[in-house]
Amino acid sequence: MLVGLIPSQQAEDQEVSNFQLQLPNNRLKRASRLKSKLESSQSAKFFLLFATMLGTSMVIGDGVLTPCISVLSAVGGIKQATSAMTDGMIVWISVFILVCLFSAQRFGTDKVGYTFAPIICIWFAFIGGIGVFNFIKFDPTVVKALNPGYIIEYFERNKKEAWISLGGIVLAITGTEALFADVGHFTVRSIQISMCSVTYPALILAYTGQAAFLRKHNELVADAFFESVPGPLYWPMFVIAVLAAIIASQAMISGSFSIIQQSLSLGCFPRVKIVHTSAKYEGQVYIPEINYLLMLACVGVTLAFRSTTRIGNAYGIAVVFVMTLTSSFIVLIMIMIWKTNILLIISYVLVIGTVELIYLSSVLYKFDQGGYLPLAFAAILMTIMYVWNDVYRRKYYYELDHKISPDKLKEVITGTNFCQMPGLAIFYSELVQGIPPIFKHYVENVPALHSVLVFVSIKSLPISKVPADERFLFRRVEPNELNVFRCVVRYGYTDVRNEQVPFENMLIERLKDFIADDFWFSQNVINNNEASGELNGVVDGENNEHKNVKQVDEEKRGEAIEREIEAVDKAWRAGVVHLIGENEVIAGKGTGIGRRILIDYAYNFLKRNLRQSEKVFDIPHKRMLKVGMTYEL
Repeated sequence: MLVGLIPSQQAEDQEVSNFQLQLPNNRLKRASRLKSKLESSQSAKFFLLFATMLGTSMVIGDGVLTPCISVLSAVGGIKQATSAMTDGMIVWISVFILVCLFSAQRFGTDKVGYTFAPIICIWFAFIGGIGVFNFIKFDPTVVKALNPGYIIEYFERNKKEAWISLGGIVLAITGTEALFADVGHFTVRSIQISMCSVTYPALILAYTGQAAFLRKHNELVADAFFESVPGPLYWPMFVIAVLAAIIASQAMISGSFSIIQQSLSLGCFPRVKIVHTSAKYEGQVYIPEINYLLMLACVGVTLAFRSTTRIGNAYGIAVVFVMTLTSSFIVLIMIMIWKTNILLIISYVLVIGTVELIYLSSVLYKFDQGGYLPLAFAAILMTIMYVWNDVYRRKYYYELDHKISPDKLKEVITGTNFCQMPGLAIFYSELVQGIPPIFKHYVENVPALHSVLVFVSIKSLPISKVPADERFLFRRVEPNELNVFRCVVRYGYTDVRNEQVPFENMLIERLKDFIADDFWFSQNVINNNEASGELNGVVDGENNEHKNVKQVDEEKRGEAIEREIEAVDKAWRAGVVHLIGENEVIAGKGTGIGRRILIDYAYNFLKRNLRQSEKVFDIPHKRMLKVGMTYEL
């Protein structure tokens, strides 16, 4: 299990087949020691939470800036063809393209990706081919620039100016920070092959060709890309460049959707609707609310900045921050997950860490020239995420402290003023251990309950997927004749929640399987105990009589299983009611002004303006009943 601030861990979670157990060794011991230190340190947990939220916010900020700079720079190339095109016209054309791009997201990443796949192949063929043409035509000796020794000479010659220029140089490698988004759509191996055999060679050829071109045309450095394109290929290249810019934007928009989906499943983002747009690739999602917010942000940035220079400064900070934070988390993964050799970890930190910190210091130098924008985005998003996560944790601890004991539940249900009615009730709660306090509030006001009651908690595990046959974890609530069950439904952070099969159908089928398995498990325990008694010495006559009694008991247990399963089927046929606990939260008496603002205003504002539980879990409205209760946190 990973380190978490919410005490929802269960021993059964580690029995999921996707959790891999390893034999003890020095690397495993090192990972265990680090994990223990993180678990015992509250400040370390909050630091990891803060760093994760910062990285997530920066990726979403990257999703805003990438479409702006990509589309604006591609459309700007039309100025090389006609002087009648003004900067204002370029900005408005870019805005129109951005609006069309975000409007197409609802059709799904899957369909958009298949449409763009041939275009990106043509793009790489064009830039690679033109690069080879310019390399041969203008100055083949620029191949010497691949010698890393020139890096040292460059810094010795330019000193501070060389360090400042790193903020612009980093734009040559942007896009690599978004590769994680494609892992949700393709395999790791396919990305490695395409990057090494297509993307990287094409980019090297393109940059080498532009360097050769600039050796003969120093005055055209500001527009080197389109100026280096041979005349007959200008318009085809312009069209392909605009389409390639849209594709690059699409990758970051998809990345923003993916990372928000995972944040939502871990309780670190307010409720939004997740639409799975592909039956084949589960990582392809669409979030309507986020899509339109990103569109408004992109249009606003494009209209406000109007130039790629200032947007580039902001873009550089977002990219390098994402890379630096990703590399920092990779160190934790290398220690705790991959169990990497300590010498390789140290080498990674010294080499990659030094390079990225130098680039980070360079891009921060242009903070006042537009670089503040991604940090402003990050501050807003982190505030939203922290407010939601903080109150979410406080609610969970409140329910944990006020949960109903099994004895109290039995007392409530078997009370003289309490009656049962036919039907099956599914009571949703975030509490995975025990009965939530809102249930007591419900039965005190409505002294009637359905014949079968299932308390359901939706829980996310820190793994990508949970096998479907291991998703439902049931427990009985004693005594058995009450027909009360607790169920924890476990998902990985990339699992699909709204399957084609209705959730309640899957739940009831798994419940019936559990009832049968639970009976036979009890049968095996009894048989084992009886077998051990027989080994202590039983005469033949008594043994035969005992076997007859055992056979009768098995028949009775089989009949009991059928009766209980029939009771569940009968309740299902009588009707299913979905009971949702809608908790209103307010700051408790005597709390400080900071907590009052956090809970009474910030959190409740988010909750009122975002989706409710039934929309997230796709619960049918005709069979839904909300139960309200106020928590003083």
